[in-house]
Amino acid sequence: MSGQGRIRFGVWAPHHGYFGADSHPDDLPDASYRHNREVVVEAERLGFDAALIAQHTISPRNAESDVVDAWTASAGIAEATSRIEIIAAIKPFLHNPGVLAKQALGIDQISHGRFSINLVSGWFLPEIQQLGIPLREHDQRYAYSSEWLEIVRRLFAGETVTYRGEHLSVDGLSLRPRPLRPGGPTIYFGGESEPARQLAAAQADTYFVNGRSLAETRELIVDLASRRGAAPPLRFALSAFVIARETEAEAQAEFQHLLSLVSRNEIARLRSGTDKAVQMMKVNAGVPVVGSNGGTNAGLVGSYEQVADRIVAFREAGIDLFMLQFQPLLAELRRFGEHVLPLVRKREERSLCTEATS
Repeated sequence: MSGQGRIRFGVWAPHHGYFGADSHPDDLPDASYRHNREVVVEAERLGFDAALIAQHTISPRNAESDVVDAWTASAGIAEATSRIEIIAAIKPFLHNPGVLAKQALGIDQISHGRFSINLVSGWFLPEIQQLGIPLREHDQRYAYSSEWLEIVRRLFAGETVTYRGEHLSVDGLSLRPRPLRPGGPTIYFGGESEPARQLAAAQADTYFVNGRSLAETRELIVDLASRRGAAPPLRFALSAFVIARETEAEAQAEFQHLLSLVSRNEIARLRSGTDKAVQMMKVNAGVPVVGSNGGTNAGLVGSYEQVADRIVAFREAGIDLFMLQFQPLLAELRRFGEHVLPLVRKREERSLCTEATS
């Protein structure tokens, strides 16, 4: 871990209630603002560094599920916390870039500079169709996102922006107050197609990797880093579902239990509504997975020691932030904070001592 700094941990807030099986008896779906707030406040208390609130208008897993609004929830949670980074997802086609930048700078003020955005170009087609928004094909969504993000970044930088593009235009727009950090809120970005990689390399600050094996993650990081050019280095975050227990056998038994509770109807809805050009679902094709965005594909299933070792291995490959999912959410969040996080910190301290004496 030489020269890499402290490993950061985040939690996915339960924006649609849960991140595993909807029928789990100890973790029934709860997408209320109060529950999302409770989870993030508890994560901050346990020493987590970030929380991600995904943006959906309707649930991609269950048409009857409640879904929290990412942006109003982020503003409230910003007021309820004092240290943790709050990352709100944003789908560019839902928001004018100037209006969105203004909202982001508002939450930046509420949070005292702890607010970031995660740009998602949109993959769940029923959501777009039900809103009556023109359905752009996959590559065109990234072309739109590129223009949108250029405008937002320039506004975050304090510029007076005039822009004429194929999809968007702004005429002499300047926003006050200025962001509390130079350059404004951090830009997270996910997407694994070629247009997504190009956009991430050109304009993102941190690239989100969907849960996958260490070898595949390393290949993806090398590819993205090589595209960066003279810009500041791209940072990397990994989405992963954690199942940690005293022994590997106990963790694997819990994994099989969670798999048995995953609804086939939910998976069918998710896959049928996903744009076939989206790479995310191809990573999971044919692989038993718990959680979203790769979930257990990252392999953080095992004993406390094994999970800590795998986290360090991903860190050595270039991951800065681990954005984690659990079920039952609060109980497993606390288990991780009590049993795994201290082991990771000890490995970091040991590495620093080795460097200091070498």
